[in-house]
Amino acid sequence: MAIDSPDVMRALTAYLDVYPADAAPLSVPVQLVAEGVGCTSRFDLPMHVTVGALLVRGGAEVLLVDHLAYGILLQPGGHLEPADASLVDAAVRELAEETGVDPAGVVLASPLPVYVEYGQVPARPGKGEPEHFHLDVGFCFVTVSADVGRIQESEVRGAAWYPLVEAERLVGRRIARAVSALA
Repeated sequence: MAIDSPDVMRALTAYLDVYPADAAPLSVPVQLVAEGVGCTSRFDLPMHVTVGALLVRGGAEVLLVDHLAYGILLQPGGHLEPADASLVDAAVRELAEETGVDPAGVVLASPLPVYVEYGQVPARPGKGEPEHFHLDVGFCFVTVSADVGRIQESEVRGAAWYPLVEAERLVGRRIARAVSALA
């Protein structure tokens, strides 16, 4: 069963119940999803949903990837696939694909997203993608001992563990939100 707009709206509603201060910056995507604008295929424009996976190991470090297309460090994540049954499943799939982490050693910290961000993505003519927007829905996962395996070289240059403080400096408030989900 593929993810659909009502699934996205449920995640947004649950997120905004916990983080009401994010309502204003998310007003445009909430309106688009409420109007039934398609948002689950990477070809849906002007916006589509992506997912992120913040994996915290031992309560002390976060796994980040060096994103090939953007040239920055980010949490693992990406576009939804038709076979994804839920946003959480999509996040776990992306985590495993990009970092080689064995999903069997990963546990969901909270069924609620720890961050939702709406941002503009530059055009990528080589992929036939015009400028558009991503609604990135991120979940926090924990592990005791997972480690990086074979990375997805078509998407990332590398993957490594970063101390929480350094990861927050590099990536932003998403890291603090992930840590708060652990409490």
